Amino acid sequence: MKFHVKKGDLVKVIAGNSKGKEGKITLMIVDKQRAIVEGVNLVTKHLKPTAQNPNGSIVKKEASIHLSNLMLIDTSNGLPTRIGRKLNPEGKLQRYSKKTNTFLP
Repeated sequence: MKFHVKKGDLVKVIAGNSKGKEGKITLMIVDKQRAIVEGVNLVTKHLKPTAQNPNGSIVKKEASIHLSNLMLIDTSNGLPTRIGRKLNPEGKLQRYSKKTNTFLP
């Protein structure tokens, strides 16, 4: 399945509690159509006491966010853009920005 974003892309959140935040995709969960974006959708996780950590702890970590709530940021101008796919000059299908009509890496 092809998605409009992939691991390593810079994205902006367009819906939800983290609306307006930007970050880089660190992990794609393909079967659930979700992604983990660094610094976005932080949740508080309570860790039980273990032998290595006898007191337990409370940590903040990123939770996954649905791909429909993410919009790719165009590297040429830094603005969110919709993407399409078309053949590049070498004849390979490649993503392009619909806002600036330029190919994306």
